[in-house]
Amino acid sequence: MFIFRYREWNIKWRVMIYFFLFSVIAALCLLFSVDLFYVNPLTMEEKLVWALVLILVGQVIGYMTAKYIQRGIDALYLAMLEVSKGNFKARVNNESVHSFQYLYDTFNSMTSNLEERITLLQKLGQEKAQIEQEIINTAVVEERKRLARDLHDTVSQELFAIHMAASTLPKMLESNPQAVPALMQQMIKLSHHAQKQMRGLISQLRPIELNNHTLEEALDKWFPEYCRANELTGVLDVQVEGDIPDVIEHQLFLMIQEAMANVVKHASASRIVLTLKELDNQFIMQIEDNGKGFDRSDISSASHGLSTMRERSQQLGGETQITSQLEVGTKVRVTIPKLDQLEAGPERKDNDE
Repeated sequence: MFIFRYREWNIKWRVMIYFFLFSVIAALCLLFSVDLFYVNPLTMEEKLVWALVLILVGQVIGYMTAKYIQRGIDALYLAMLEVSKGNFKARVNNESVHSFQYLYDTFNSMTSNLEERITLLQKLGQEKAQIEQEIINTAVVEERKRLARDLHDTVSQELFAIHMAASTLPKMLESNPQAVPALMQQMIKLSHHAQKQMRGLISQLRPIELNNHTLEEALDKWFPEYCRANELTGVLDVQVEGDIPDVIEHQLFLMIQEAMANVVKHASASRIVLTLKELDNQFIMQIEDNGKGFDRSDISSASHGLSTMRERSQQLGGETQITSQLEVGTKVRVTIPKLDQLEAGPERKDNDE
């Protein structure tokens, strides 16, 4: 607000000061020249009246001129302010012909080109996401084969060993009762180890993709489970009304997973807040934790995940901002512009289909 007022004074009132000085000079010239060209010189009172009239007329003309210029600059300034907030559909609409019309036309052309390029960038990102999805589908098949081998080589073998030990218990109770406690401890140890391995395999089987769910639906299921598994107190706040384009949903979900993984690995946090909001012109995702934070000199310890998040947001024409304070926590804020021209992906199917 201060900058706007300073700019207004600097233009509007400066123009009026220029006209005031010009009016004073014109009035002085009139006072000194009227005695030379008129037969009947004017009295001092008449000269003062004419001088005041000239100054007032000059101020009125100066005010109208300054107001005209100010309105033209304000229209361009407000449009530029909207663009800076992520509204790439902002245009300067002036019904009448204005002296700044060439500036308006240039600005409108520039924002139109910028909007088209960002839309193209998001569409390219969507195509890239589709290619990545095909690669993921191939990787899923290979991962299932690997998990089948792991189940056979680990859990299956240990269950077989437990079964054999349990089968020998009746005979051992008759022939060698003293060895039964040791065998029971061995069975408990094997079952505990098998249970631990099974939990690890189950966690690997859980999908980390959206899988025909909206981002909000996926977060409602995934976020609490992830916080509970990593002993975090999580707060989820999703304020999204319409449908998010698939390419944006996909990249936002990946960025959320990367940010959460960084919190678990580096932050030593106990509480985390995930916020997803939809504004008129952009989507905002924010993750804030109460961990140990870091200095800029220590950012290399988590630079890989953070740089990946920046790249993902830049692919969609957005940006990633990271603020951190030692012993207070870290905040990751991602903004993605929302463009109507970006087509949504295919309709999602229900879970039961």
